[in-house]
Amino acid sequence: MLRSNALAILVMLALLLLWEAYCRMSGVTPLVLPAPSDVLRSLYLNAHEISGHALATIGVAALGFSMSVTFAFLTSIALHFTPTLERAFIPVFVVSQTIPLVALAPLMILWFGFGVLPKMLLVILVTFFPILLSLLSGYRQAPRDFLDLMASMGAGRLQRFRRVTLPSARPAFFAGLRISATYAIVATIFAEYAGARSGIGIYILQAKNNFRADLVLSAVVVSAVLTLALLGFLRLIEWWTDPETRRRRHAPA
Repeated sequence: MLRSNALAILVMLALLLLWEAYCRMSGVTPLVLPAPSDVLRSLYLNAHEISGHALATIGVAALGFSMSVTFAFLTSIALHFTPTLERAFIPVFVVSQTIPLVALAPLMILWFGFGVLPKMLLVILVTFFPILLSLLSGYRQAPRDFLDLMASMGAGRLQRFRRVTLPSARPAFFAGLRISATYAIVATIFAEYAGARSGIGIYILQAKNNFRADLVLSAVVVSAVLTLALLGFLRLIEWWTDPETRRRRHAPA
């Protein structure tokens, strides 16, 4: 993984060095633009407090994302087997994606309070549609020859779905998961920013009100790390469930 992303890592390191050099040579005040070293120092000194908020964000994001995956999977099956429902509900789901978070998050807090529910609902709303769309697209990529062959052998529609259609949708499904994962943490933080008792979002709000740009950027670093960790976890699941990987794992020594 490091070899495949070596160029991207080098580019990021170069940008950080340029940022550090600019802050040291330009004389810009850390209140406006702290250097990366100042951000890392603040992150280290406030690690205990930030980690508590990060755990709250992780819990909500994981719960909302797992429920979103479940709902999207069940909905995709229903729409796949009932084209009329797909034609009726897909436009509704598309419209739901046009609602800006800046308007929706405060409403969720107003309707459902400051608990877990409004933040979880916002994560589901943001991540549900990409997963659903990727699954439906994957179902359409099932080899028609295989489906016809199984039908000629007497396999029912459910059996054809389980043995041909569903496995064919695996690459598209994981692609949709990776897209949605990049939104899950951001949606949670945005909901916390609109109103919460704990979480990265409320920590950013408090740091902003105290004019601590270094703490704001420290929280941004944590949110980026959480998103990358979630993407890495999904990549690990994709690799672990890959049919070729399973064959190698169970192959006789």
